[in-house]
Amino acid sequence: KGVELNTFPRMTYNNAMKLYGSDKPDIRFGMKFVEMNDVCQGKDFEVFDSAELIVGINAPGCANYSRKQLDNLVDFVKTPQVGGTGLVYCRYNDDGTSKSTADKFFDENARKKWAVKANCENNDLLLIMAGDIEKTRKSLSALRLHLAEELGLRDPNKFAPVWILDFPLLEWDEDTKRYHAMHHPFTAPKQEDITKLDTDPAAVRANAYDLVLNGNEICGGSIRIHDKELQ
Repeated sequence: KGVELNTFPRMTYNNAMKLYGSDKPDIRFGMKFVEMNDVCQGKDFEVFDSAELIVGINAPGCANYSRKQLDNLVDFVKTPQVGGTGLVYCRYNDDGTSKSTADKFFDENARKKWAVKANCENNDLLLIMAGDIEKTRKSLSALRLHLAEELGLRDPNKFAPVWILDFPLLEWDEDTKRYHAMHHPFTAPKQEDITKLDTDPAAVRANAYDLVLNGNEICGGSIRIHDKELQ
């Protein structure tokens, strides 16, 4: 295509999950995740108060979405592929007022705190999801990409590569009640994390990387375990 890729930023797995809900983030556009537990809990809204994570995205200039468009977003997050249980949204109008689907629990002052947290301005639309960490991030990531498609933000002529580093070496499996290798059992742990294998397996990082382009993993690699005792 004759495209020069000059900048290859690096991002840790933890930051990718926290900001995009995905280990292969599309960074061609914004709408980064904003964690909102501190400004959403304690208002007797059970959906938020019982949630492990409350996280939102700011969709700039989308406060004029029609009721039908908003209902379609709610229906989208409830599809089996996305797996969300629901969606709270808040419009920030041109005249400085706001209106949300949880106004019974959050007054204008509370909604202003949301706006400050998510950097919302007049004519922006704040979309919030809540639940357990992993499922909620995955669902909001799907919504972020879906909305970006609607808004024409996933420009096929723009290329944004990013290295993803410091993946977890292991992940917990609920069925077998034990840790398994996240990629495969021959990926080496980071040298400085080897001592955590017995004491804190979840904190051990893999000496591995992926290269992501426009939300797609295009290559990856790792240092193999080349020590018999460690293996």
